[in-house]
Amino acid sequence: MAAEGIDLLFTGGAIKEIARTADKVNSQTENIGARRLHTIMTTLLEDTMFNAPELKARKVKVTQRTVRSALKDIIADEDLAKYIL
Repeated sequence: MAAEGIDLLFTGGAIKEIARTADKVNSQTENIGARRLHTIMTTLLEDTMFNAPELKARKVKVTQRTVRSALKDIIADEDLAKYIL
């Protein structure tokens, strides 16, 4: 995101939620280890990455609430999580 001039700021709660989510999905579906973290981060930051050129804010804060909101539907649906995450 730095290439677009955007700084991502992750709160401690966001980092814990990302790790918890990766562990949860890995335990509910096929355990693909760190590859799960990659797909979670891609899903989490998809809108930010897509909209980066038009963003007015140069700093984007990712919070625990942000993580939960971005991943809630996928985590809730185990069948969907198998294919997306």
